[in-house]
Amino acid sequence: MLTRLSRFGPTVPRLLSCPPTRFVSQSKPTGAAGSTAVTELHPAAEQAGHGEVSPYVKNPDYHGFSSDPVVDEWNMRVGFFFGISVALVIGGTFIHYLPDHGMRQWARREAERLIKQREEEGLPLINENYYDTNNIVLTPAGEE
Repeated sequence: MLTRLSRFGPTVPRLLSCPPTRFVSQSKPTGAAGSTAVTELHPAAEQAGHGEVSPYVKNPDYHGFSSDPVVDEWNMRVGFFFGISVALVIGGTFIHYLPDHGMRQWARREAERLIKQREEEGLPLINENYYDTNNIVLTPAGEE
């Protein structure tokens, strides 16, 4: 294992030092110089003192809300409070108080009420005839 780690020995310091990233433009040159344009995405530390500094350099805990670290953290906390806490509480309350879909709760309460009523009257819970036979109108056998 030591031989494996020693192979990467000279590479690690080069990876940790952050040289500027360069991108070469592939478009046709428009200026008088006629050379390809080279732009730097992250300027080196010694060059960054005079221009705009990336928010990641000023604030390693940058959340993307503001370039000021204090305002950035405050906005992140407020955003997460309203986005997570309030959304879960209000969303959960909204879902809890939605109307009874399909009247399932009402059907259960009505069934329990009918069971208690039938038990008090001494009737069977379910009749052998689901419908009242006196109310069923049958046609004579020969007619259709």
